[in-house]
This record gives sequence, structure tokens and C-alpha cells, in this order.
Amino acid sequence: MPVMPMFPLSTVLMPAMPLSLRIFEERYLKLLGDLMLDENPEFGVVLIERGAEIGGGEKRLGIGTLASVTDIGTLDQFYGLESAGTQRFRVNAWLPDDPYPMADIDFIPDLVWNDSLMPARVHLETKVRNLLAFASEFGDLQYGPETEISDDPMDACWQLAGMLPVGGLDQVDLLKSQSADELISRTYDLVISLDEALKGMAGDLGDSL
Repeated sequence: MPVMPMFPLSTVLMPAMPLSLRIFEERYLKLLGDLMLDENPEFGVVLIERGAEIGGGEKRLGIGTLASVTDIGTLDQFYGLESAGTQRFRVNAWLPDDPYPMADIDFIPDLVWNDSLMPARVHLETKVRNLLAFASEFGDLQYGPETEISDDPMDACWQLAGMLPVGGLDQVDLLKSQSADELISRTYDLVISLDEALKGMAGDLGDSL
């Protein structure tokens, strides 16, 4: 049961997804300094269920993803870091913030890839890219339809899930998947739901013209 520094955010970090942070709050500047002294700097990311990222006192969910730091420096005149999601975990207990959040955690086993799922993974990628192309007509997206994904099929599944323009609780549902098949199925169901919602919006806009 390792104890890890934690960074609660308003978004979910998926395994194999990148995470860039600009850091200006004093407690996290202290975390940044501690990470710089670590040979293998990493920290946990969990979703804020209620409250704000700044100021403390937020209510946090109990499942998250470890972020492995790849670079520490300055981003747009702020101190910041680049990292990537690795292993999922569950929080056993939150420790007192001193000065930044800390938690006692258990790691969740990695999902195991099965080559029989490859046709479903390829089909999911097509659906996700088509959805992102459609959604981009309604506004700017964090990830576009041409976003590159990993050659590793399990990492690619996590990335396809992480690219979807959905809310935090939907992302958490994906993060809780207990098998590669379940992750693909849950992601596919979300894609279909989003596609239907966007088509409804497009129809409403057409009717109003």
C-alpha cells in the first residue's frame, strides 16, 4: 500500500494519455520541487467530484491514474511539467495535506490485451475518429480526428477512450473497466450516444435556419 503525492484535477487522466500541467499554487509548487528531487518522479491524478482545483477543500473521487513525469520546466512563463498516465489505482485513505494531498493507494491490475479483440479495436478507432471529425464542426476539441495513437493495442484503447469529448464522470466509468473487452464496449457505447446527441443538435440547428 504505497503512499503517493496526489494532484486532484477537474479532468480524468487515462493510462497512456499525456498530461501537461501549469503550476502556480503554492502547495503544488512544493510538490513540483519534491518531484525534481525524485529519481523516478510520479504522482496520482484523481477527479475532483466537488469543489475547485485551486484553494483546497475539494471532494475527490477514489480512483485515479499514476502520472509519470517526463519533463519539468517552464510552460508559458509558469512552472510546469509534462507527464503520461501509467497505472490505475484506488485510494485506501486520504492523508492530511502537508502541504499537498497525499493518499494511501492500491494499484489496479493492468488490463490484458487479447488479439481476438483487434477487429473491435480497429472498428472503434474508425468510429472515434468519425465522431471527432463530426464534433469538430461544433467547436474546438482537445483531440482532433487526426490525433496519432500508439501501436500498442491496449494503450491505443485507452487513448481512444481518453480522446472522447465527454465529462469527468463518463471518463471515470471508462477508467473503471475491468477488461479490455469492457473498455472497448463502454467506449463504443459512449461514441454512439455522443453521435446521436450531435446529430440531434445538427437537426435542431437546421430547423432553426
